[in-house]
Amino acid sequence: MVEVSVLASGSSGNSFFVKANGSSFLVDAGISCKQVVERISAIGRDIRDVKALFITHAHIDHVRGADVLMRKFNIPLYVTEQTFEQFSHLIKQKDSVNLIKRDKLFNIRDVEISPFSKSHDCADPVSYAITYGEKTASVITDIGYACKNVKKAVAGSDILCLESNYDIDMLQNGPYPYFLKKRIASDSGHISNYDAALLVMEHASPKLRHVFLSHLSLNNNTPELAMQTFKIAKERKDLKNMTYSLTYRDRPTELFSL
Repeated sequence: MVEVSVLASGSSGNSFFVKANGSSFLVDAGISCKQVVERISAIGRDIRDVKALFITHAHIDHVRGADVLMRKFNIPLYVTEQTFEQFSHLIKQKDSVNLIKRDKLFNIRDVEISPFSKSHDCADPVSYAITYGEKTASVITDIGYACKNVKKAVAGSDILCLESNYDIDMLQNGPYPYFLKKRIASDSGHISNYDAALLVMEHASPKLRHVFLSHLSLNNNTPELAMQTFKIAKERKDLKNMTYSLTYRDRPTELFSL
């Protein structure tokens, strides 16, 4: 069985919970240790069962709680070398750091972890596909565009945490300065609601069962627009069994299990 809950998602902090083969994992820890513990407890799971923390990239909304989690609960960290160099000054327990390579598989307790490269404006960013048996959960946020690695991961996923960051019209007509709008919409920024829906419609396998719409912008998106736009993906008749839901900044989602 594979279980997924998004503990937090947005520019204020990101953390994703995945359980497979009886072992729990975290992808990113961009909220405080206290919040991570409380939100894992709220979904009926235990922080003491977390066997590893995987970091996607070094932006603070993805690494804020890593150090305290590692030290308080003896959780090993898995991260690429270039990414770790960007926030190593925040980590005191360096003997618990495991350096990994992008696009190279590794295993923890018979669970396969695939860190694949993506396009984002930081050093050596990766996303993760976590597989046990025939079930795969992928966490894909902070992507400027859908590169071939992202398309492949979407195609192989049963459960997907996918960025749906902004509404195109809201970004273009909103209050952000031009340089920031350009950065967000660039190939090293984020993807829009429309691009997320199109990505799933064009590349998902019929086995995809649930999509968590993640990393919604507070200023350039609304939950209603994200959900409405994603309906495009349902135009594919073989995705009729796929469901999708929102993620939140201040609380975890329900567990989705396969």
